[in-house]
Amino acid sequence: MLNRRSWLLATSGAMVNASPLRLLAQPRFDTNPFSLGVASGYPQPASIVLWTRLAPDPLNGGGMPGTAVDVQWEIAADDRFRQALHKGVERAEPIWAHSVHAEVNGLEPSRVYWYRFHAGGATSAVGRFRTAPAADVANSRLRFALASCQQYEQGYFSAYRHMAQEDLDLVVHVGDYIYEASWGSNRVRSHGAPEATDLASYRNRYALYKSDADLQAAHAAFAWIATWDDHEVSNDYANDRSQTLDAPDAFLQRRAAAYKGYYEHMPLPAWARPQGANAQLYMQTAFGQLVRFYVLDDRQYRSHQVCSRPGRGGSTVVKPADCAERLSPDLTLLGAEQERWLASALDKPSAGWNIIAQQTLMAQQTRLVDAQPGFWTDGWDGYPKARERLLGNIVERRISNPLVLGGDVHNGIVADLKLNFDDEKSPVIATEFVGTSITSQGPNEKITVASMQRNPDRNPSLT
Repeated sequence: MLNRRSWLLATSGAMVNASPLRLLAQPRFDTNPFSLGVASGYPQPASIVLWTRLAPDPLNGGGMPGTAVDVQWEIAADDRFRQALHKGVERAEPIWAHSVHAEVNGLEPSRVYWYRFHAGGATSAVGRFRTAPAADVANSRLRFALASCQQYEQGYFSAYRHMAQEDLDLVVHVGDYIYEASWGSNRVRSHGAPEATDLASYRNRYALYKSDADLQAAHAAFAWIATWDDHEVSNDYANDRSQTLDAPDAFLQRRAAAYKGYYEHMPLPAWARPQGANAQLYMQTAFGQLVRFYVLDDRQYRSHQVCSRPGRGGSTVVKPADCAERLSPDLTLLGAEQERWLASALDKPSAGWNIIAQQTLMAQQTRLVDAQPGFWTDGWDGYPKARERLLGNIVERRISNPLVLGGDVHNGIVADLKLNFDDEKSPVIATEFVGTSITSQGPNEKITVASMQRNPDRNPSLT
């Protein structure tokens, strides 16, 4: 938000010099333009992505003029910036909601840095990150947090307040960073707006979530890597199909707006910048020789859920006898290209721990439908042959210490992963940890206990 004097100077200068972009590159702000905080992401041994967004009026479109603004960033060896090590300037463009994604190179591995931004006489909060160890380092420790499912209306982000006080190297977020719509009971705060469906409403929804002080603190404290699930766009969507069976072209326009809003508010590198309704998030990254992460996207490329209810897309719970299509080998949760990429990535020499970070529960979970065993079609149980292919690749390549991370189901779960969940003697291939939600409502105690009894390979530990 420009003050009156700066705006008059800028516009009058534009008339004389026909150069408004240059004059508006250093506006003066009446209110804090860094209202959404700072963030870092995708740490490498020698590089990092630094993020912020200029938004002096964050819940009303940002409050910025329709012109580009230069934003300075700096990295220092200490939190008081007595020793500045790196500096640069990024142009915050209105087409990207005046967000900044500065990709900084030339850093040292396994080192803690501090950073901040400047624009128009204002200075942001200070952030901190640690670069990854060098690829050839036999490191013995990595501490990271797993997060997902943070419905703003259903709770406060106090888990992030606790997280920010920990000594972590990384945060891994596996989806549902925002919720596009309201649902559930006992809401403690409000979105204050209807369902997000277009770019303006997605931007405001992200701004609302990122206005939370505890979420800002967790972003400022550590570097993040992230992937999305469904609520960043629309509940239970699958590829180009919405739960309400909107026309595919119209839904893809919505998906494009949602993907753009996600990129504008996350510390993502340039290769993840969306092109219309498409954006690549799947990737791999190593932390020395100890850990390699494989981050997946199970929404953008998946097959449509099978056996949906009449007139609806999305998920349901089906009895096996009523849904033979569920066992089709043609169904994919990751898409053929991402499946091939993961198989190729797993062919490379593995680390001490190989961690697949993805959105939902991978283990089989028997549910009830009409008092009979059933399976939920939105998760891996709706795509069992795709799950077999993934786990089969782990077996075939003899991957060391495979670990799967998930979220989505609002329940803390530890599970054994097998090629055949119906055979008690089937060997365990990997261990799965599903993190409980940050705030989103989970199943009650009765449902949780019953689920534990039906699924002996699982041990729900938190609700």
